[in-house]
Amino acid sequence: MAIIELSERFTFYGCQGLFQNYVQRPLDGSLGRGALGRGHQTATALTTFFSLWCYVTPILGAVVADQYLGKYKTLIIFACVYIVGLLILVLTSLPTSLENGAGMGGFVAAILIIGIGTGGIKSNVAPLIADQYQRKKMAIKTIVKTGERVIIDPAVTIQRIYLIFYCCINIGALSLLATPYMERDIGFWSAFLLCLCMFIVGFIALVLGRKMYIVRPPQGSVITDAFKAIWIMFKYRNMNAPKPSYQEEFGRKHATPWDDQFIDELKRALQGCKVFLFYPIYWVVYGQFSGNFVSQAAQMNGHGIPNDLMQNFDPIAILFFAPIIDRVIYPGFRKYGIKFGPINRITFGFLVASMSMLYAGVLQHFIYETGPCYGHPLECPAAVDADGVAHGNNIHIAIQTPAYMLIGVSEIFASVTGLEYAYMKAPPTMKSFVQAMYLLTNAFGYAISEAFIPLVGDPEIMWLFVGLCVGSTVVGVIFWIVYHKYDALEDQNNALDAKHEDLENKRAMHATGNEEEGHGDVHRVNK
Repeated sequence: MAIIELSERFTFYGCQGLFQNYVQRPLDGSLGRGALGRGHQTATALTTFFSLWCYVTPILGAVVADQYLGKYKTLIIFACVYIVGLLILVLTSLPTSLENGAGMGGFVAAILIIGIGTGGIKSNVAPLIADQYQRKKMAIKTIVKTGERVIIDPAVTIQRIYLIFYCCINIGALSLLATPYMERDIGFWSAFLLCLCMFIVGFIALVLGRKMYIVRPPQGSVITDAFKAIWIMFKYRNMNAPKPSYQEEFGRKHATPWDDQFIDELKRALQGCKVFLFYPIYWVVYGQFSGNFVSQAAQMNGHGIPNDLMQNFDPIAILFFAPIIDRVIYPGFRKYGIKFGPINRITFGFLVASMSMLYAGVLQHFIYETGPCYGHPLECPAAVDADGVAHGNNIHIAIQTPAYMLIGVSEIFASVTGLEYAYMKAPPTMKSFVQAMYLLTNAFGYAISEAFIPLVGDPEIMWLFVGLCVGSTVVGVIFWIVYHKYDALEDQNNALDAKHEDLENKRAMHATGNEEEGHGDVHRVNK
C-alpha cells in the first residue's frame, strides 16, 4: 500500500521541485537551465497555485470514496487521471514543443490534471493504510521471551503507522536527488519522464495487491447525513440535538437515519476540524521550501550544485530524525510520565517552523551583504561568466541547509500529527472526508501565500521570511492556549472507536443469528 504513496510522492516532488526553474528561467540558458522564461513572480504564483489546487481536490476524492466507490476503487481511477496529466507534462516539455510555444499551455493543463489525480490519491491512501490496523481497544500482552507484560495502545500504534507512512513519503521525495541533475544535463523532459515511469510502477503495485487489502465499502449518504446533523446542531444550538435519544426526549420532528454513536463520532470529528483551523499559517511557512527557498538558493554560489537540489535536505532531515523521535524521544516521555499529546506536538511543530523562517531571513540578509551584486543578486554585470551564465553572490549554497532541515523536523511534529489526528477523530465511515478537510488547510495556506507574491522580490523577500517567523510563533502560542485542554480528552475520544466496533459486531451477530461473542480483534469489513 505504501508503494503507491512512495511512487506518487517521488513523482510529485520530483516534478514540483523543478517547476520554479521551469517557469522562471528562459529557454536560452542565460540564467541556467529553464523553459518558459516567465520570471520569479510568475513562477512562484504558478507553483503556489499548483500546490493550492492539489489540496482542494482531495474533497472530490473523499466524496467519491466515502459515498460511492470506496477508497481502493477511487485510488485506481484518480491514479489513471494522474498518468494523463504526467503524459501532457512530458510531451509539452520536449524541446520541439517548447520551441513551438506549447510549453505554457501544456504546463497549465498538466498541473490542473495532475492536481485532480493527486487529490484523489492523498485523501484516500493515508486512511486506507491505517484501516489495515484493526485493533480498537487497549490490551495487555505478555512478551514470551521476557515474560514482560505490556499495554498495546491503538492510538500509539496509529501514531507509529503514520510516522512510518510519512517516512515513505519522504523516501519518495528524494527523487530530487536525481531530477535536478537530469534537468541540468539533459532537459526537463527527461526528469518528468522518470517521474512518469516511477508512478506507473506504483500503479502496477496497487493493482496487483488488490486482494491483500482490508477495504471498507462506501456508506452511501454518510456525508450528506453528517451535514444534516450539523444543521440540526446549529438550528438548536446544541451538539446533542441530532441524537435520536434527544429527539425522543424533547419531541423534535426530525428524521434521524443515524444513531447516537454516529453523532458522538461526528462531534469528535468537528473537534478535530477546529484544531485544523490554525494549520493554514503553518502551510504558508512550509510552502517556502519548494518556492522561495529554491530562488534564494539561486542567489548563492552553487559551486556546481543545482539550486533545486537543496530541497532534498527536507526529506533527509525527516528520515534521520523520525526514527530517533519515534524510538527514543516519544518512549522516553511516556516512560517518565510526560504527556506529549497531539496538541503539544503540533505546537512544537509551529515553533520549529518559525525557527526555519528566522534562519532564512538572516541568511537573506547575509546574501545582500555579499558581492558581487549585493542587494540585487544575479542582476549585475560582474555576476555573468564568460559563457554568459549569471551566478549568485559569493556565499556558499550549503549554508542554506539548516533552513530545510528545520522545516523537515517541524513536519514530524505538525504534519504527521495532523494526519494522525484527522484519522483518529474521524467517524469510521468518514475517514477520507475528514482527511480531505485536513488537507484543505494546505489549500488555504497556499491561498494566503498567493497574497504574498508581491513580496518575493529583492529586498522585500527578507522581510517576508521575518514576518512568517513572527506569524508562526504567535499562531503556535495562541493554538496551544486555545486547544491544550484537548490532550486531556484523548483517551475518552479514542474510546469511541472501540464502542463503534462493539456496536458493529452486535449488529452483525444479530443479522446472522449468531449470539456468541466474536474472538480476536480483527474485523474485516470487506476484502
